[in-house]
Amino acid sequence: MPYELFIGLRYLKAKRTSAFISVITLISTAGVTLGVMALIIVLAVMTGFEEDLKEKILNTNAHVVVLKSNGAITGHDRLMERLQKHPEVVAATPFIYNQVMLSTGKNVSGVVLRGIDIQTDPKVTNLSRTLVQGKLADLAVPPLTAPRSGSEPPLPGVIIGKELARNLNLYVGDPVNVISPLGNITPLGMIPKMKRFRVAGIFHTGMFEYDTTLAYTALPEAQAFLDLTDQITGIQLKVRDIYRTGELVKQINRELGYPYYARDWMQMNKNILFALKTEKMVMFIILTLIVLVAAFGIASTLFMVVMEKTKDIAILKSMGASGRSIMKIFVFEGLIIGVFGTLLGVLGGLLVALNLETIVSLVQRLTGFELFSREVYYLDRFPSQVVPADVLLISVTAIAISFVATLYPSWQAARMVPAEALRYE
Repeated sequence: MPYELFIGLRYLKAKRTSAFISVITLISTAGVTLGVMALIIVLAVMTGFEEDLKEKILNTNAHVVVLKSNGAITGHDRLMERLQKHPEVVAATPFIYNQVMLSTGKNVSGVVLRGIDIQTDPKVTNLSRTLVQGKLADLAVPPLTAPRSGSEPPLPGVIIGKELARNLNLYVGDPVNVISPLGNITPLGMIPKMKRFRVAGIFHTGMFEYDTTLAYTALPEAQAFLDLTDQITGIQLKVRDIYRTGELVKQINRELGYPYYARDWMQMNKNILFALKTEKMVMFIILTLIVLVAAFGIASTLFMVVMEKTKDIAILKSMGASGRSIMKIFVFEGLIIGVFGTLLGVLGGLLVALNLETIVSLVQRLTGFELFSREVYYLDRFPSQVVPADVLLISVTAIAISFVATLYPSWQAARMVPAEALRYE
């Protein structure tokens, strides 16, 4: 063991004449511990919320969407075959996207109607996993069991969100009118087109925006209702790596050219993803200030130790210790405080972050106060996800701040002149 480290440890373990210095040392260690714990817990929660949001977005949207800038796409079978030949593409499915209104008596709500291929859509999106009632196969028009003259034809199916069903007071099997603003032109003007559908299923994504504004029907029914014959709005793609969609989008745009263009899920949701990333960065900076405050405590402790050990420093220098060695003694002492506080903070932070849902439930039961409302946040659990890279970054940052805090008091100790220190001894 280097003698500088040995002396630094002795100074930490020695009983000082001033108990105030020991208290400041404990406060500095506790400050580093609390700062590291707060950073790990907050970043774990924010990462959990971010991953939960991404999961909900990808449950509803495809990884990549290919559209046509000047209208609907015709002859999409050949285009789908061409896109599926790309090694990064796992599956593809056509879709129709149009704004309509749903009407049930006095209740009216504007929604986005999506026409989907019942066979290929489950290979691309996770809509079938979000269904709480019904299934995708129920979108198909059921055959007449006993056809007879004058009987009403079966209604095509539509799947709506849980919140939309609550707003319109709809249940599975209920009829609903779908109204398109692009109607027929008559001598009396434009008359909106209306068709009667039945509620075939209800989905719940956990995102209020999706659960209130989306409705799904079978692709042939959407084409017939919107007079699109064999046309579609675009093609949805599922890829192997969701974080490398940017490269695929650029390649598709180069290969297809105008008027086709591709967009990935990050481009379509860039505002909310950028907000989450910015908020996480800001929280990291703000909570790092706790570690900075603790670093001032480390610096104060070292200043007091230097003043208390003036005679020891002078004797060491008289025995041949260099200024660099004296500086190392106090740097080691400050680093020991910082490293010990960081280790305690990492252990405490991981313990809380990995058991956060259990802790929140326990606190709610003991206090009777609801800290985490599932109705408000639309989450079925309290998300917390620890990222090893974040823990490593926090640990390195805390130790680096502690190291910087030791430099000035250590430098002051190294500059001490033995004759001046021993003049009054």
